Amino acid sequence: MSDTPITILGISGSLRAGSYNTAALHAAAELLPTGVRLIQADISDIPLYNDDVRAKGWPPSVERLRKQIAEADAILFSTPEYNYSIPGLLKNAIDWASRPPEQPFAGKAAAIMGASPGAIGTARAQYHLRQIGVFLDLKFLNKPEVMIGGAGDRFDASGKLTHEPTREFIKTLLTALQELALQLKQYKK
Repeated sequence: MSDTPITILGISGSLRAGSYNTAALHAAAELLPTGVRLIQADISDIPLYNDDVRAKGWPPSVERLRKQIAEADAILFSTPEYNYSIPGLLKNAIDWASRPPEQPFAGKAAAIMGASPGAIGTARAQYHLRQIGVFLDLKFLNKPEVMIGGAGDRFDASGKLTHEPTREFIKTLLTALQELALQLKQYKK
Protein backbone atom coordinates (compact mmCIF):
# COMPACT_ATOMS: atom_id res chain seq x y z
CA MET A 1 0.00 0.00 0.00
CA SER A 2 2.06 2.92 1.28
CA ASP A 3 4.84 3.73 3.69
CA THR A 4 2.73 6.58 5.07
CA PRO A 5 1.39 5.62 8.52
CA ILE A 6 -2.30 6.19 9.14
CA THR A 7 -3.96 6.73 12.53
CA ILE A 8 -7.66 5.95 12.89
CA LEU A 9 -9.60 7.26 15.86
CA GLY A 10 -12.34 4.80 16.83
CA ILE A 11 -15.41 6.27 18.52
CA SER A 12 -18.05 3.98 20.00
CA GLY A 13 -21.51 5.41 20.54
CA SER A 14 -22.17 3.06 23.45
CA LEU A 15 -21.13 3.01 27.10
CA ARG A 16 -22.52 -0.44 27.89
CA ALA A 17 -19.87 -2.82 29.27
CA GLY A 18 -20.94 -5.55 26.84
CA SER A 19 -21.43 -3.20 23.90
CA TYR A 20 -21.39 -4.89 20.50
CA ASN A 21 -20.25 -1.59 19.00
CA THR A 22 -17.24 -1.30 21.26
CA ALA A 23 -16.54 -4.99 20.58
CA ALA A 24 -16.66 -4.20 16.84
CA LEU A 25 -13.97 -1.56 17.38
CA HIS A 26 -11.88 -4.15 19.23
CA ALA A 27 -12.30 -6.47 16.24
CA ALA A 28 -11.23 -3.64 13.94
CA ALA A 29 -8.05 -3.23 16.00
CA GLU A 30 -7.26 -6.90 15.28
CA LEU A 31 -7.90 -6.55 11.54
CA LEU A 32 -5.91 -3.42 10.67
CA PRO A 33 -3.96 -3.26 7.43
CA THR A 34 -0.19 -2.82 7.61
CA GLY A 35 0.77 0.75 8.47
CA VAL A 36 -2.48 1.56 10.28
CA ARG A 37 -3.06 1.99 13.99
CA LEU A 38 -6.36 2.47 15.78
CA ILE A 39 -6.78 4.52 18.95
CA GLN A 40 -10.09 4.31 20.74
CA ALA A 41 -11.60 7.52 22.10
CA ASP A 42 -13.30 7.57 25.49
CA ILE A 43 -16.37 9.81 25.40
CA SER A 44 -17.87 8.54 28.65
CA ASP A 45 -16.83 11.56 30.72
CA ILE A 46 -17.88 14.33 28.34
CA PRO A 47 -20.46 16.56 30.05
CA LEU A 48 -23.75 17.52 28.44
CA TYR A 49 -23.16 20.32 25.97
CA ASN A 50 -23.65 23.77 27.46
CA ASP A 51 -22.38 26.83 25.60
CA ASP A 52 -22.01 28.73 28.88
CA VAL A 53 -19.49 26.09 29.98
CA ARG A 54 -17.73 26.21 26.59
CA ALA A 55 -17.44 30.00 26.84
CA LYS A 56 -15.34 29.50 30.00
CA GLY A 57 -13.02 26.98 28.29
CA TRP A 58 -13.03 23.40 27.09
CA PRO A 59 -13.63 20.74 29.75
CA PRO A 60 -10.56 18.43 29.87
CA SER A 61 -12.48 15.49 28.37
CA VAL A 62 -13.54 17.63 25.40
CA GLU A 63 -10.03 19.02 24.94
CA ARG A 64 -8.71 15.44 24.87
CA LEU A 65 -11.29 14.37 22.24
CA ARG A 66 -10.67 17.42 20.05
CA LYS A 67 -6.92 16.74 20.17
CA GLN A 68 -7.42 13.07 19.27
CA ILE A 69 -9.64 14.02 16.31
CA ALA A 70 -7.18 16.66 15.12
CA GLU A 71 -4.25 14.23 15.27
CA ALA A 72 -6.07 11.35 13.55
CA ASP A 73 -6.02 10.78 9.82
CA ALA A 74 -9.42 9.11 9.88
CA ILE A 75 -12.41 8.52 12.13
CA LEU A 76 -14.19 5.18 12.54
CA PHE A 77 -17.57 5.48 14.21
CA SER A 78 -19.22 2.38 15.63
CA THR A 79 -22.74 3.25 16.65
CA PRO A 80 -25.85 1.59 17.96
CA GLU A 81 -29.24 2.82 16.81
CA TYR A 82 -31.60 4.49 19.26
CA ASN A 83 -35.02 5.65 18.06
CA TYR A 84 -33.94 5.62 14.39
CA SER A 85 -30.88 7.76 15.11
CA ILE A 86 -27.52 7.88 16.84
CA PRO A 87 -27.32 7.78 20.65
CA GLY A 88 -27.39 11.07 22.53
CA LEU A 89 -23.96 10.24 23.95
CA LEU A 90 -22.41 10.26 20.48
CA LYS A 91 -24.31 13.34 19.31
CA ASN A 92 -23.23 15.18 22.47
CA ALA A 93 -19.56 14.32 21.89
CA ILE A 94 -19.82 15.46 18.26
CA ASP A 95 -21.53 18.70 19.32
CA TRP A 96 -18.75 19.50 21.78
CA ALA A 97 -15.89 18.57 19.46
CA SER A 98 -17.31 20.46 16.48
CA ARG A 99 -17.48 23.90 18.08
CA PRO A 100 -15.14 26.57 16.76
CA PRO A 101 -12.42 27.50 16.65
CA GLU A 102 -10.62 24.96 14.45
CA GLN A 103 -13.36 22.38 14.12
CA PRO A 104 -11.24 19.18 14.01
CA PHE A 105 -13.54 16.95 11.92
CA ALA A 106 -13.25 19.05 8.74
CA GLY A 107 -11.67 17.21 5.85
CA LYS A 108 -11.12 13.93 7.72
CA ALA A 109 -11.69 10.54 6.16
CA ALA A 110 -14.45 8.72 8.03
CA ALA A 111 -16.29 5.41 8.06
CA ILE A 112 -19.22 4.03 9.99
CA MET A 113 -20.10 0.60 11.25
CA GLY A 114 -22.74 -0.48 13.69
CA ALA A 115 -23.96 -3.57 15.48
CA SER A 116 -27.43 -4.36 16.71
CA PRO A 117 -29.40 -7.38 17.89
CA GLY A 118 -32.01 -6.31 15.32
CA ALA A 119 -32.10 -7.32 11.68
CA ILE A 120 -31.07 -4.07 9.98
CA GLY A 121 -27.89 -3.51 11.97
CA THR A 122 -28.08 0.26 12.63
CA ALA A 123 -28.82 1.34 9.05
CA ARG A 124 -30.97 4.33 10.02
CA ALA A 125 -28.46 5.55 12.63
CA GLN A 126 -25.66 5.29 10.09
CA TYR A 127 -27.57 7.33 7.52
CA HIS A 128 -28.36 9.95 10.15
CA LEU A 129 -24.69 10.13 11.15
CA ARG A 130 -23.83 10.70 7.49
CA GLN A 131 -26.21 13.68 7.48
CA ILE A 132 -24.46 15.13 10.53
CA GLY A 133 -21.13 14.49 8.80
CA VAL A 134 -22.11 16.77 5.91
CA PHE A 135 -22.09 19.77 8.24
CA LEU A 136 -18.86 18.57 9.86
CA ASP A 137 -17.22 18.31 6.41
CA LEU A 138 -16.29 14.68 7.02
CA LYS A 139 -15.29 12.72 3.91
CA PHE A 140 -17.28 9.54 4.43
CA LEU A 141 -16.36 6.30 2.78
CA ASN A 142 -19.42 5.17 0.84
CA LYS A 143 -18.62 1.47 0.54
CA PRO A 144 -18.47 -0.99 2.06
CA GLU A 145 -21.27 -0.50 4.53
CA VAL A 146 -20.86 -2.54 7.70
CA MET A 147 -24.22 -3.09 9.40
CA ILE A 148 -23.95 -5.98 11.82
CA GLY A 149 -27.46 -7.30 12.31
CA GLY A 150 -28.18 -10.21 14.66
CA ALA A 151 -25.13 -9.20 16.68
CA GLY A 152 -25.89 -11.71 19.44
CA ASP A 153 -25.01 -14.50 16.99
CA ARG A 154 -21.90 -12.80 15.63
CA PHE A 155 -20.03 -12.16 18.90
CA ASP A 156 -19.18 -14.73 21.55
CA ALA A 157 -19.91 -14.36 25.28
CA SER A 158 -16.59 -12.53 25.85
CA GLY A 159 -17.36 -9.97 23.11
CA LYS A 160 -15.07 -11.39 20.41
CA LEU A 161 -16.38 -11.10 16.87
CA THR A 162 -16.42 -14.71 15.69
CA HIS A 163 -18.44 -14.39 12.48
CA GLU A 164 -15.84 -14.64 9.69
CA PRO A 165 -17.87 -12.91 6.94
CA THR A 166 -18.38 -9.90 9.26
CA ARG A 167 -14.66 -9.88 10.10
CA GLU A 168 -13.94 -9.77 6.36
CA PHE A 169 -16.39 -6.85 5.89
CA ILE A 170 -14.60 -4.91 8.63
CA LYS A 171 -11.20 -5.73 7.13
CA THR A 172 -12.39 -4.47 3.74
CA LEU A 173 -13.78 -1.31 5.38
CA LEU A 174 -10.45 -0.63 7.09
CA THR A 175 -8.48 -1.07 3.87
CA ALA A 176 -10.82 1.31 2.04
CA LEU A 177 -10.60 3.82 4.91
CA GLN A 178 -6.80 3.64 4.79
CA GLU A 179 -6.87 4.32 1.03
CA LEU A 180 -9.23 7.28 1.45
CA ALA A 181 -7.11 8.75 4.25
CA LEU A 182 -3.99 8.41 2.09
CA GLN A 183 -5.71 10.12 -0.84
CA LEU A 184 -6.79 13.00 1.39
CA LYS A 185 -3.27 13.33 2.81
CA GLN A 186 -1.85 13.52 -0.72
CA TYR A 187 -4.47 16.12 -1.66
CA LYS A 188 -3.48 18.34 1.29
CA LYS A 189 0.20 18.40 0.30
